[in-house]
Amino acid sequence: MPVKIRLQRHGKKGKPFYWIVAADSRAKRDGKYLEKLGAYNPNTNPATIDLDVDGAVKWLENGAQPTDTARAILSYKGVLLKKHLSGGVKKGALTEEQAEAKFNAWLEEKAAKIQAKADGLSKADADAKAKALEAEKAVNEARIAANAPVVEEEVAEETTASNEEE
Repeated sequence: MPVKIRLQRHGKKGKPFYWIVAADSRAKRDGKYLEKLGAYNPNTNPATIDLDVDGAVKWLENGAQPTDTARAILSYKGVLLKKHLSGGVKKGALTEEQAEAKFNAWLEEKAAKIQAKADGLSKADADAKAKALEAEKAVNEARIAANAPVVEEEVAEETTASNEEE
């Protein structure tokens, strides 16, 4: 039975949410699957990915073929690296401890990159809000300044009209 690791769409129209599943390649896109490996939410920034790394490695070692998008997600989460390192352990090039140390170092580096992106996005969001607030203040001050002389002129006209009546 040819097995694929692919995305199964859920969510509502315009707000997709995906499950990452191992499924028979002949099954429907959103149909029966063999095992749910995780979830992928592209609606957040950065995208949220929850994945069972060991389960995905097990399926890859047993011959499952990921689709293009699933392969990108698996690579992003380090599943392909872990499979590569486990192959090195089986061949005797690495010990289990060395492979685990390399994988953990990679995970820490990746987490730092993701955190840096999230910090950059929050900083950019805060800067955009600050600029919008400044622009709004400028518009409000201009509006107040434009209305202030009109009020003074009306008061001046009323006083001159009342002075002429006397």
